[in-house]
Amino acid sequence: MKELVYLVPLFPLIGFILNGLFWRSMPKAVSGVIASVAVLCSFVVSLLIFFELKADPSPVVVSLFDFIQTDTVHIPFAFQVDTLSATFLLIITGIGFLIHLYSTGYMKEDEGFTRYFAYLNLFVFAMLILVLGANYVMMFIGWEGVGLASYLLIGFWFKNKDYTNASKKAFIMNRIGDLGFLVGMFMALYHFGTLTYAELFPGLADAGLDTSVYNWIAICFFIGAMGKSAQIPLYTWLPDAMAGPTPVSALIHAATMVTAGIYMIARSNALYELAPVARDLVAWIGLITAFFAATIALKQYDIKKVLAYSTVSQLGYMFLALGVGSYVGGVFHVMTHAFFKALLFLGAGSVIHAMHHEQDLRKMGGLRKYMPITHITFLIACLAIAGIPGFSGFFSKDEILAAAYAHSPLMYGIGLITAMMTAFYMFRLYFYIFRGNFRGSHEQEHHLHESPFSMTLPLIVLAILSVVGGYVGLPPVIAEWFHSDHTLASWLSPAVSNSASLHHLDHNTEWILMGLSTVLVIIMIFIAKAKTSKPNFVEDTGLAKVLKNKWYIDELYDRIIVKPLFGLAALINHQIEKNGIDKSVNGVGQFVSWGSNKLRLLQSGQVGYYLFGFVVGMIVLLLVVLVPLI
Repeated sequence: MKELVYLVPLFPLIGFILNGLFWRSMPKAVSGVIASVAVLCSFVVSLLIFFELKADPSPVVVSLFDFIQTDTVHIPFAFQVDTLSATFLLIITGIGFLIHLYSTGYMKEDEGFTRYFAYLNLFVFAMLILVLGANYVMMFIGWEGVGLASYLLIGFWFKNKDYTNASKKAFIMNRIGDLGFLVGMFMALYHFGTLTYAELFPGLADAGLDTSVYNWIAICFFIGAMGKSAQIPLYTWLPDAMAGPTPVSALIHAATMVTAGIYMIARSNALYELAPVARDLVAWIGLITAFFAATIALKQYDIKKVLAYSTVSQLGYMFLALGVGSYVGGVFHVMTHAFFKALLFLGAGSVIHAMHHEQDLRKMGGLRKYMPITHITFLIACLAIAGIPGFSGFFSKDEILAAAYAHSPLMYGIGLITAMMTAFYMFRLYFYIFRGNFRGSHEQEHHLHESPFSMTLPLIVLAILSVVGGYVGLPPVIAEWFHSDHTLASWLSPAVSNSASLHHLDHNTEWILMGLSTVLVIIMIFIAKAKTSKPNFVEDTGLAKVLKNKWYIDELYDRIIVKPLFGLAALINHQIEKNGIDKSVNGVGQFVSWGSNKLRLLQSGQVGYYLFGFVVGMIVLLLVVLVPLI
């Protein structure tokens, strides 16, 4: 297996280098094939690693060289493969390949086609480094690489100023979280002397440190996760990340970047088991984010904005799971969410492609007649994210809600309301796009068509996964019918398992919770159908206007953070930079210039003045010598 581990990140790196070096001259077809095959090869190697781990689940560490070596610190440039990292490898490379394939059709008319695929390969490479790293430093290298690649892809159409601003916003807000990650790493290194997982985690409990130390380190790590995985208050960059091409949105929101924070906490589960305050913080921040983002999604009319806030909300669910100790449930929802959210974004891309880049739901409608494959696959994704029984989202969402109920009925109640809102806004989206009559222009309707095979094939594959993907995590009450267990939990157990503090519910309670959520979700779907059957788009007022304007959080940040910082920067620039530093530095030069101008007066060119000066100088020297002798 050790020989295979190197190859997983190597293929996308080669694809990035080839497309990056020859992006001006390389034909589009060749560029798309190189990038897609590179990720496909990584997926095949990841599958081989999966089967080897299935036979022997023992972690494998592959060290390339010593990255940092001092008398007290040893940090190797090393990869670690275990069941947790292998799970993420399959998600990243599998869905990444489908997105690459889809992009060959979606981006074929774009002049930056080759540059786009270079960035896409870089993104996958960085994410693979992140999940393969055997220590936090390696994770941080991948972490920053993902941040760079997201900046390049979000601002891909850089001629549009709004898009470049969105990429800067994502970059800066992620740096805020990254500072927390860095502080956490330094604290861990100071207290434990290592950042390597295999050395750090087994000795945590025996370190004999105060609980507050574990809490502070875990909180710092969580701050990093909040930035990367868009949790309150560092979430506003993610909806603006829609500025990039739609396949990029699918890659960021489903398979890679935003799940990095989930991976970090799942990987650090041994630390969080010793940090109860930090775990509670993770759970409550996740729950509040899930609820808050869902309320905003209720009144959005941009197809990608609805999906963006849906992603923020679903990430909140994952953090809720991690916070209440259901680490397996969090990873499970990462997997199912990757399937149906990638499908939703690629389906949205198919719609936008057919609508000639129109994204306003109020100008769509009735598209099921023109786009049958996109329609049925999008419907499957909506059923999955809503949590309809039989679809993948049902199993992972209900596992999280059951864990929340076992931890706190209040958390369960808020989570259930969030699930109801999710069903409503997703089917509001579905009905506005595919049902009713077309509300766009005659020219748009005339050109409506199904997307090419390169775009519909990934939709079909993801639709299948959105149905069957949940069966690897059957709840105990259903698993016992098949004399089975939670397959994913068994698979992950060598690397991560649920907290010992997580209470298991009895079967009757499980049935009641599943039945209640299913009934309420179905009711919300019918309400969404009724609300959209006769669309009447009037100006929103009151709470609806507040939700449409995202609770005015961006405006609030602008007023209390951005503008004061710009004002402070302007003040510093004027008073300190220009009046202080510049004047002092320039003053030295001006003084030298003034002095030299005065000294020039002595150089008159008249010999008489020079003789006079010579005589005066001699007299002064004689006085200096003779006066002390008198």
